[in-house]
Amino acid sequence: MTAESSTYADFEGLRDQALALRREGLSRRRIRDRLHIHNNDLLNRLLEGEPPPEWTKRPNAKDDLRDRARELRLQGMTYDQIQLELGCSKSSIPLWVRDLPKPERKRSREEASEIARRGWEPVLQRREEERRAVKDAAAAEIGELSERELFLLGVGLYWAEGTKDKAHARRERVTFVNSDPGMIRVFGAWLDLLHIDPERRRYYVMIHETADTAAAERYWSDLVGVDASTFNKTTLKRHTPRTNRKNVGDDYHGCLVIQILGSADLYRRIEGAWCGIVGAVRTTQTGIRT
Repeated sequence: MTAESSTYADFEGLRDQALALRREGLSRRRIRDRLHIHNNDLLNRLLEGEPPPEWTKRPNAKDDLRDRARELRLQGMTYDQIQLELGCSKSSIPLWVRDLPKPERKRSREEASEIARRGWEPVLQRREEERRAVKDAAAAEIGELSERELFLLGVGLYWAEGTKDKAHARRERVTFVNSDPGMIRVFGAWLDLLHIDPERRRYYVMIHETADTAAAERYWSDLVGVDASTFNKTTLKRHTPRTNRKNVGDDYHGCLVIQILGSADLYRRIEGAWCGIVGAVRTTQTGIRT
């Protein structure tokens, strides 16, 4: 007999012993100790194809939950109701009952949405109260504005929302456009601070063509205290087949455009003041770093 045949015979003999012990109900550990095998790979080869005895199998802790979930599903319960009843993970329930028919809907979608909305109302109300409290506290911190503060605020406001001069197209004139009535009020107060005569201020409305233009003109004229008949012609935003207008509520009034006549010098002052603000910030940051 060759060495290779001897090795094969030794392995087969050892395998027969391992399988016999396994069929007697011994665990892997006891077989390993009985046969003095200290290599798990060898033990796996010896026991290959032989199922473990029943007593070594661990029970599945979710089997009972799965069976109960299927019973409840057949009774017509929803996933949420089953989760509430069993206290299990909601993600497991669809896997357990996916072969079962869906229960008949007991409520219409509208009724279910209404129930969900009522359930959310206390939460939404609490969030709105928290939101309002934060806003009120922040507003109370502002107090009165000094003239310097209003001046700096107006410069920043214009540089964010006003038209700008371009190197390729010189337009040194002051034009401010916004849909926020608060922004319009602040900008108007800033113009008053700079003694810009009302006669130099021109107004017109920019708005979607499907909106109520007459109502928008009345709204803005009341806000700035100017007769609507003095407004320049309203600019309409024309629609295309792809237009998807979302601002359709009663509080939509388009944008108000404020133009200042003979404002080249004012524009230069605004741009210069803004450069000064940026330079001051850089100086402050340099001081902090050192």
